Amino acid sequence: MTDPSTQSGDNLPAKSTDDTGMPLIIYILYLVTCLGIGIAALVGVIMAYVLQGKASSWVQSHYQFQIRTFWIALVVSIIAFLLLFVFFLGAILYGLLAIWIIIRCVRGIIWLQAGEAVPDPTSWLFGQPKSA
Repeated sequence: MTDPSTQSGDNLPAKSTDDTGMPLIIYILYLVTCLGIGIAALVGVIMAYVLQGKASSWVQSHYQFQIRTFWIALVVSIIAFLLLFVFFLGAILYGLLAIWIIIRCVRGIIWLQAGEAVPDPTSWLFGQPKSA
């Protein structure tokens, strides 16, 4: 007899819900970073690097999305810091960066909770595939 928790209606293995705990924690760490606790993002990206090789392919897309989020945010943060001395343009850029991080994390959490891969984990924006 087969275990119903491992089979879906179309005879494909069901996605394991325990795969989603660590990516969810990383998304939350990134959101905490927006509150000014920068070390949380560093902890999150280290976790993503360590765990990505052990995850199923759809969860790996979340780790890839999270790693990319960290590096893009780091580069933009450095640019924003440098621009703080130019008519406070950096403050505006920091605000936009926080909004960008929040949107990416919320979208990632939504996909994660739905058991879906990130459609385009290499995206610069919000993980949506490019329209043709």
